[in-house]
Amino acid sequence: MNAETPVDVVIVGAGFTGLSAALELAGQGLSCRIIEAEPEIGGLAGTFEAGGHQLDRFYHHWFSSDHEMLELCSRLGISRLLEAHETRTGVYYANSVYRLSSPLDVLRFAPLAMSDRIRLGLMALRAQRVKHWRQLESRTAEDWLVALGGRRVYEVVWRPLLEGKFGKYADQVGATWMWTKLHLRGGSRTKAGKETLYYLKGGCAALLDAYRSHLEALGVEFRTGQTVEAVRLEDGRVRGVTAGGTFHPARQVLLTCAPQAAAELLDQPDAHGHPALPELLRRWRGVDYLGNVCLVLENHRRLSDTYWLNVNDPTFPYVGVIEHTNLDQPQRYGGRHIVYLSKYLPTDAALYTMTDDEVFEYSLPHIQRMFPRFDRSWVERYHVWRAEYAQPVITPDYTRAMPAVESAVGGLYLAGMAQVFPEDRGINYAVRDGRRAGRLIADRRRALTQQPLATGSSLD
Repeated sequence: MNAETPVDVVIVGAGFTGLSAALELAGQGLSCRIIEAEPEIGGLAGTFEAGGHQLDRFYHHWFSSDHEMLELCSRLGISRLLEAHETRTGVYYANSVYRLSSPLDVLRFAPLAMSDRIRLGLMALRAQRVKHWRQLESRTAEDWLVALGGRRVYEVVWRPLLEGKFGKYADQVGATWMWTKLHLRGGSRTKAGKETLYYLKGGCAALLDAYRSHLEALGVEFRTGQTVEAVRLEDGRVRGVTAGGTFHPARQVLLTCAPQAAAELLDQPDAHGHPALPELLRRWRGVDYLGNVCLVLENHRRLSDTYWLNVNDPTFPYVGVIEHTNLDQPQRYGGRHIVYLSKYLPTDAALYTMTDDEVFEYSLPHIQRMFPRFDRSWVERYHVWRAEYAQPVITPDYTRAMPAVESAVGGLYLAGMAQVFPEDRGINYAVRDGRRAGRLIADRRRALTQQPLATGSSLD
């Protein structure tokens, strides 16, 4: 088997967790190599070219409380590209769209009685009273939300969103997941109650270009378009990974994929002798995930003036309609209006397994029902993106199931969405936890002997 030059750390995955771990490691003088299966870096924040413009595959924005992201932009010298936007949000319920961007909008929310509207408006403030997530860890989201706002508010507003997001897992979702949503949203609002979100001029493409250039200047190596097939173990610890038939020796390996996918990299014939593997594989495979289908439309007319529309209608196939160009400017996309329709679902669901054309055709009548003026002639191009591991299912007492970053196998680490708890998935927390993992690995690396790996050793 061919072998690459040894490095201190191999990082599997070039999403923001892997990139941020590399930033920390390289900053402390360690050599590292990032191996990514996709041709481009970015993971779920990756981009694609459409009509001469770069579009995010999946929708993104940042809150004013996303300090890790803001600090990263500053470090990369692109803070000037950050733009603040006051956005309009709404809910689609009973074939009508209701705006929910301000306290006055909440008071006008006709599906609820006035007393329930007041309860809904106060929920974010009541959520702020919970000072630590451990107060909620043993409760379900349903139990806590009913206590916070009443049964009617839950049935009209929250139950459809939980079922749309988590499907069969909806009644198992932990209260901590919901608390972070309310807590985060409350912290991003102005004194007038309007929500302020941030987006980068040039989108994630500008951020990723700057990040890669910065890391390469620090000596970080990138191997894109290479799929890692296995983590190699020997004498009770990690020795590197194989990718595309090539061995990459390293004393430490950081996996930034979902725990289930990481388990497959370890479940190899030559690794079965390690005493810690059975329990490690059981734990990593115990975290349930949902996939995601995201239909991206490039329209020559906008659907509405709402940026983020939550869908509280179980007959609509998507849980959210995000009109990105109601946040960013259509002129930056050749005058086109960019819309994301998002659905979290099992990867064996019908929508996930459809072809791209089938997804589009299936979605058209639903879009027309929501926006009666819409016509398919508005759509200049469409794209469909899928993510097999898009959302970990956060259940009560999740800390008992959450994988540790440092595994029982010497030199092997795991960091990703499943471990950002109590927060939810997002670039900000990927940056934070990637840097934490990098610091931990650097500390452990210093504790090892400094004997270099040789490509001609028994690791080949």
